[in-house]
Amino acid sequence: MDRSRAEFNVLEKITQERLARGWSEYTLAKNSGIAQSTISTWYRKNLQPSVASIEKICKGLDITLAQFFSYENQDNTLTTSQQDILEIWKYLNDSQKSILIRMIRAFLNLEYE
Repeated sequence: MDRSRAEFNVLEKITQERLARGWSEYTLAKNSGIAQSTISTWYRKNLQPSVASIEKICKGLDITLAQFFSYENQDNTLTTSQQDILEIWKYLNDSQKSILIRMIRAFLNLEYE
């Protein structure tokens, strides 16, 4: 077995996904429905969250469990909402796509402020 696969760290993965979105622990807690104190305790005491908690985290991050536990950075499995967006995307013209991309970037900038 590949050594890196044996060392998968759930807390590191949560941190990686959270930081990739520019989220604080508070934002992750809010989006996942898990108390911020619970998330903080996992890190402080180096506890592994339950599968139910990981599922809530994934839902808050809008990723699947398969994506969360993927060893590769490829998104081979899309959530339903991601599939919906791609389905709609293919019907947009170039101008509409450009507008949508600018709008999404504007939303992201608002979240980081």
